[in-house]
Amino acid sequence: MTFEVPYQPLPIDQSDVHYLRGPDSAPLPGVPAGETVEFEWTQSTVYPGTSRKFWIHVPAGYHPSEPASLMVYQDGWWYLDPEGEVRAGIVTDNLVHRGEVPMTIGLFVDPGVYAGASEPKNRNMEYDAFDDRYVTFLLTEIVPQVTARYAISDDADGWGICGGSSGGNCAFTAAWLRPDKFRRVLGFLSSFSQMPGGNPYPELIPSTPAKPLRVFLQAGHRDLRWNEPEGNWLANNLRVAAALAEAGYDFRLVLGDGGHSPNHAGTLLPDALRWLWS
Repeated sequence: MTFEVPYQPLPIDQSDVHYLRGPDSAPLPGVPAGETVEFEWTQSTVYPGTSRKFWIHVPAGYHPSEPASLMVYQDGWWYLDPEGEVRAGIVTDNLVHRGEVPMTIGLFVDPGVYAGASEPKNRNMEYDAFDDRYVTFLLTEIVPQVTARYAISDDADGWGICGGSSGGNCAFTAAWLRPDKFRRVLGFLSSFSQMPGGNPYPELIPSTPAKPLRVFLQAGHRDLRWNEPEGNWLANNLRVAAALAEAGYDFRLVLGDGGHSPNHAGTLLPDALRWLWS
C-alpha cells in the first residue's frame, strides 16, 4: 500500500517550531468520552515515603467479558490533561471508537514526591535508573489497582508503556527488563543521555538476544545539548535507534524540530498508537 504524504515546507529555524494537533486530539462528534478515575498512592514499599497520584482511563464500550489492553503512561497528568499538549485520554477514546486500536485502558502514573523534603521530587531517581525497581513498583503496586477493578489481558503483546524525557527511557527500561509484561514502547525525547553510569543501550541492544519489543521513538533536532559532545539528548536517541536497527527490531524513529517540549509528541500520539498496535 502506498501512502501519499502532503507537502509541508521545512522550517528554516529549527529551534522555534510548534506543531498543530490533528483532529484525533480533540473530542469528536459522536465519540462518547471515557471515564477517568483518580487515585492516590501512599503505601509504596519500593519507594517508601513517597506519595503520588495516578489515573485510570476507561474508554466507552469497555466490558469486563472482553479483557482490555493496557497502556501505562509516565508523568501521568502531563499525558492525560485534556487541555495539555498530549491529551492521551481523548486520543484513546477516538481511536478505540473507530476500532483503530484495541480496547485499551490507560494507566497514568505521576512520579513520587516526598512531602516536606528539601528535594521532594523522586522523578529522576525513579525514571533514569537502569534497574528493575520502577517496573517492579508498577507491577506489584500500581497495576494491581487496575486489574482489581477491570479485566486486563494476560497477553504481554497487549501491554504498552509510554513516556517522555526521563519517562521515555524509563518506559524503554521497563520493557527491556520485563518483556514478559511490556512489549510495546513509546519514547518521546527520551533522556537516555542522563542515565546514571551512561546510556547502556547502544552497546547492550545489539549484543543481547533480541527481545519481543516494538518501539516507537521520537527525537528532536534541537533537543537539549543537541550540538554538544556530552549529554546530547538528540545523539543518544539516534544511537539507540541505530542499535535497534542493527539488531533487527521492529521500530520507528520520527525526527522533529523544536526544543525539549511535549508538543511534537502530542501531535504524533494518534499515529504512534496506530502504528504501535498495528
